[in-house]
Amino acid sequence: MTTLTAADLYPKVAHVVPAVEWATMADDVDAIMRLKQERNAVILAHNYMTPEIFHGVSDIVGDSLALAREAIDVEADVIVLAGVHFMAETAKLLNPSKTVLIPDLRSGCSLAESITPEDVRALRAAHPGVPVVTYVNTSAAVKAESDICCTSGNAVKVIESLGVPKVIMIPDRFLAANVARQTGVEVVVHPGACEVHERFTPNDIRQVRLENPGITVLAHPECPPEVVDEADYAGSTAQMVTFVDAKRPLKVALITECSMSDNVSEAYPDIEFIRPCNLCPHMKRNTLGAIRHALETMTNEVTVPADVADRARQAVERMLAVGK
Repeated sequence: MTTLTAADLYPKVAHVVPAVEWATMADDVDAIMRLKQERNAVILAHNYMTPEIFHGVSDIVGDSLALAREAIDVEADVIVLAGVHFMAETAKLLNPSKTVLIPDLRSGCSLAESITPEDVRALRAAHPGVPVVTYVNTSAAVKAESDICCTSGNAVKVIESLGVPKVIMIPDRFLAANVARQTGVEVVVHPGACEVHERFTPNDIRQVRLENPGITVLAHPECPPEVVDEADYAGSTAQMVTFVDAKRPLKVALITECSMSDNVSEAYPDIEFIRPCNLCPHMKRNTLGAIRHALETMTNEVTVPADVADRARQAVERMLAVGK
């Protein structure tokens, strides 16, 4: 099989990466494409990756649910997860026999770091018999203490599938509040939040509308409820793409991490994307250089202890069984 080069890939990124910048990336891109073949490796990239990763060297892209699903069917010996640590753990849970690497071990998540297994056990003790629904943005150890996982895209469906009047939903208090309003189910929350989405305010959206009359605003459900109320639609990153594809607004603002607009805009050159966004410092630790180094040295391997993995895998598989 012929190995693609940076020159071969440039047409895929030309809309968002100037030629002069791509030239500085060529050595890393060429090395990564060669190493993927040598290692029988694939790169899974989250929607928040920068364009040179998302459109350039990646093999599979999507939101956390899509990556979790795709990870099951990956035919490779090595998975490089260009995202954050909990995503790499989830890939490992679903592919225990594969080597899973993360480009930078510092790629954490404010949500994942906001809750511990001890916190989950304390919530269970305070609410006996109430099922625990855990957002995938958590460590494997927290997932292992849960009944079922969810993503921002399928949280409503997961909670409704339980058929109970009350759930414990952790760790994002804003996602939990937004889901509770859609389900009518009583939701016990934990005081976690995404450091990217919690910074958005209703005034941010009002300012966008003032400067861009007629704009359509889409907000991520990790945003505070008052921000969601100001938007025209709220949904996961995958649901945002579906909305844009179906509605084709002339002008749109995606209230989420910055790179999302860069990556979505490629498929919709007729739509103007306004970018009132915040950067995720953890996602941005994923660079071409870091991916190359991980593949060259086979370092930054993500593992999960067997006793934790078995229980965490059950929670993830229950989520996947519910569907999108």
